[in-house]
Amino acid sequence: MHRREFLETVGVGVLAVGGTRGRQDAYRNPVYDGVFPDPDVLRVGSTYYAYGTYHPWTEGEGPDRELIPILRSPDLVDWEPVGPAFEEPPAWSRYRGLWAPGVGRFGDRIVLYYSDSEFGAANPGIGVASAPDPAGPFEPRGGLLRSEAVGVPNSIDPAVVVREATPYLFWGSHQGIYGIELAADGLSTAVPPDEKFQVVGDGVEAPSLVERGDSVYFLGSRGTCCAGPDSTYRVVAGRAEALRGPYRNREGERLTAEGATGTTVLESDDRFLGPGHCATVRDAAGDWWLLYHAYEAGNPWVGDTPRRVLMLDPVRWEDGWPVVGDGTPSAGGPVPAGEAET
Repeated sequence: MHRREFLETVGVGVLAVGGTRGRQDAYRNPVYDGVFPDPDVLRVGSTYYAYGTYHPWTEGEGPDRELIPILRSPDLVDWEPVGPAFEEPPAWSRYRGLWAPGVGRFGDRIVLYYSDSEFGAANPGIGVASAPDPAGPFEPRGGLLRSEAVGVPNSIDPAVVVREATPYLFWGSHQGIYGIELAADGLSTAVPPDEKFQVVGDGVEAPSLVERGDSVYFLGSRGTCCAGPDSTYRVVAGRAEALRGPYRNREGERLTAEGATGTTVLESDDRFLGPGHCATVRDAAGDWWLLYHAYEAGNPWVGDTPRRVLMLDPVRWEDGWPVVGDGTPSAGGPVPAGEAET
């Protein structure tokens, strides 16, 4: 079914260029059609904030060149830019890319983690910044870790999780996914590097962790992210009884085992390509939603910059596992419920 046919089927009027919604009760993908890769999302009061990657693919600055762009939305559907996290590169950074931010709330402050890297970087790392307002600007607070110091190759793609009042950072890209306990304010690690723990083996990046009931779920991305329509990104999942694992796929294989892969929950179709680098959030009704990036078929580039747009899909749970639609990105659907809770 084509996107127009789908929208007419669910009762959504055909939208003008640049719009995201027809009636108040439905939306269509992408929910933000500017370049916005590697999203993380934070809910503060009745507002959602999304944070994305800065990619200096070409010289010059522009809407897709902000140093960690930030979007704001009342409903996960209508997004507006509210500015960059940084007005200039943090002094700690040594590479051109400020990639794949992760974000958490620590008391009355928002803490932002960002990947300091570029393709082929010898010693990438994760920096940290904080702000009283989720819209920034953020004050750089130095570095959290670098690959050589912590012993994890390709230390990028941070994600923060709070488990029983203790914060943890998870990170890694294609050479293992690791976790480490953070200090109470989130601005440093609480333990030395040798107390890190591995949760997933090679071939996965962009970790996101979800607690539901007595289980913890790992979501990550396999494949290539940045080759336009040839990208092979897809979202995979594992499940564990404890935050530190072991995480297993549906077949019961440990995700740290050689050759083991997560269970695929989202992959390309003929409309949207390379879906991945996801984040989860709950709406006011307690329903789960997945934000992620993907390419629109037929429009995968802006110059030489991969045109990865912001996508939204509901997550349902079947037999204790997350399920996203039919396993491919949707054309659209009902808008998330009500205003977000604190």
